[in-house]
Amino acid sequence: MGISSGLVLFAVIWFMTFLVVIPFRIQTQGDAGDIVPGTHAGSPERHDLKRKAWITTGISAVLWAIVASIIIFEVITVRDLDKIFGNRMGPETTQSE
Repeated sequence: MGISSGLVLFAVIWFMTFLVVIPFRIQTQGDAGDIVPGTHAGSPERHDLKRKAWITTGISAVLWAIVASIIIFEVITVRDLDKIFGNRMGPETTQSE
């Protein structure tokens, strides 16, 4: 895995994790009882995005290390996935062919 593909993989994992972490422990305007006119009661009163971004970075680093190790050490290859999903790649070829 190259540097750019490693960075792209980290970015994808980071954003997916961030979208999962955002709703945790959010305090809405309806919960606080202070609804600003013109906004929805479900709008966040306190969101703690900076803290959630740091939590996301830590979780993403661990997940990225696991996924990158699987890719680098070829624990699971594209051929393995192809065997599961219908064997569409055809027979393997050798270097001499």
